[in-house]
Amino acid sequence: MLTRIDHIGIACRNLDETVEFYRSTYGFEVHHTEVNEEQGVREAMLKINGTSDGAASYLQLLEPIREDSPVGKWLAKNGEGVHHIAFGTADVDADAAAIRDKGVRVLYDEPRTGSMGSRITFLHPKDCHGVLTELVTSATEH
Repeated sequence: MLTRIDHIGIACRNLDETVEFYRSTYGFEVHHTEVNEEQGVREAMLKINGTSDGAASYLQLLEPIREDSPVGKWLAKNGEGVHHIAFGTADVDADAAAIRDKGVRVLYDEPRTGSMGSRITFLHPKDCHGVLTELVTSATEH
């Protein structure tokens, strides 16, 4: 069962400048940074708040490290802005299977490693009213 909005992913051209905007404008601080070679991004997670299930809600800022990465291609086509929404779940495998059984295309056969050691998969935006949707089980939940 989906439990929260885990994060909203925002594609950007310059991670450092975008982090500074969110820090100086809204007071959000960087909780975690990493380079995800598999996804082809450098990212920063800005913690917005904690939740009753012990997890948190974040903004995930994504700068492509190569043009042929999914975010790089998306950025070239659409420009900076909201890239995806991610819902938290205690069991990404079970929820992805249940959603697949309802006719929604799940993009990965098996969940992959995401930010901060989480397990993730994505749902096809054409099946989700134009919204790329991610399912996330945080590292503390699996």
